[in-house]
Amino acid sequence: MSLSKNKSRFQEVTIEQYSVENKVEWEEFVKASNNGTMFHLQSFLDYHAPGKFEFTNYIIRHKEKIIAVLPGGYKENGTIYWSPIGASYGSFVTGDIPFELALKTVDTMLEFFKKRNVKEIFLIPPPLIYNLTFNQHIEYAMLYRNFDFEYHYISHAIDLSHGANVHKNYQARARRKIKHSLKNPDIKIVENKDYKAFYPILVKNKLKHNAKPTHSFEDLIRLEQLIPERLKLFMAYYKDIPIGGHLLFLTNKNVSLCFYNVIDYDYAFLDTGYILLNHVVDWSIANGYKWCDIGVSQDTASDNPMTPSLDLIYFKEKFGARGIFRSTFHRKL
Repeated sequence: MSLSKNKSRFQEVTIEQYSVENKVEWEEFVKASNNGTMFHLQSFLDYHAPGKFEFTNYIIRHKEKIIAVLPGGYKENGTIYWSPIGASYGSFVTGDIPFELALKTVDTMLEFFKKRNVKEIFLIPPPLIYNLTFNQHIEYAMLYRNFDFEYHYISHAIDLSHGANVHKNYQARARRKIKHSLKNPDIKIVENKDYKAFYPILVKNKLKHNAKPTHSFEDLIRLEQLIPERLKLFMAYYKDIPIGGHLLFLTNKNVSLCFYNVIDYDYAFLDTGYILLNHVVDWSIANGYKWCDIGVSQDTASDNPMTPSLDLIYFKEKFGARGIFRSTFHRKL
């Protein structure tokens, strides 16, 4: 699996398994990386109860310098490697690296997995908007080395580069609903830590779609304790009654991620979902984010996991959101 007939400039690339002694340098590398997110941080992964997942994370170095990290773990008696496990995004975290180093990183990891008798690899990188500088060298290197795709999920994100003018990209009906609701003196949106009020609304929302929240109440409290700077909870109240909430994950410098946007459907007539998402968009712009990722738009009730939820997509498009891929890279060895 040579790079070319010419000798690679990056011969001394090695792989080591992460241990807790590496935590500080892992965290510093992810935070300074080009495509790392909160989901790649050990401080995020630590919210899981001990034993829930068997993490086997790797550090890739050129000479002694970290050039990539790979969080994940093994399944099926060590024959399949998944990245991530217990998180939304995984795959290689790197700096803004040249292509040759990206290819060497992928080659080194493939050779490492072959020696361990791994039969399959599944990697889910964050979408391109999470890159501080657009760079898909790693993804191209994987495709060049015969990775294919298991799934493409459709996510939606709002481009915040227009600043306050982003509202001009909203559909007229959305603007009218937001304007009308904001005039109601009985509705307030507050940033707080009221998870006790937020979580029952979240559970009821998920039951409406025959689903359960990704996180338990205890998980959210644990995350709030571990990485409080990465979570923002905005609650909507009507006459002091909690009627909805929006939990925002501050994934990296580029993207704020709307992980949960929930409403009490008894108060749906107040258009709570509209004013909450608008509030999050305004907050994200004010705090320097380039994109607001409003999440995957799949029909969770369908047997085909790629089936789009047309109603959900239509709602997101009212805010000027556009589709982005969340792809799973797959390789048989």
